[in-house]
Amino acid sequence: MEMGRLRRSFSCAIAGLIYCIKSEKNMKIHILATILVVIAALAVGLTPVEWGLLILTVFMVLVAEAVNTAVEKTVDLVTTEYHPIAKLAKNAAAGAVLLAAIGSLAMAAVIFGPHLHL
Repeated sequence: MEMGRLRRSFSCAIAGLIYCIKSEKNMKIHILATILVVIAALAVGLTPVEWGLLILTVFMVLVAEAVNTAVEKTVDLVTTEYHPIAKLAKNAAAGAVLLAAIGSLAMAAVIFGPHLHL
């Protein structure tokens, strides 16, 4: 792939992330949660393996939220009218974010529990 195309591809990806952060309330909440978790991780002194699991978990949630936004915008582009299948698509994408968030809470308990003697 030529450098111009690669640069344009990265530029589009970054623009998409900026859009998600600026326009999606839940993405802002996830970013805030990420900042708080990183501060907590620094405070308790995670091991390298724990940091790796934490990074994977955080990005799992952020990716799910970005995909949810993409699904919602695509559905909105296709139809402005209520349609039960459009609702199912949006609900399924939101459900994926919920699953990622629940998984991140479980991972937080596993990672931080021993450090907090829970």
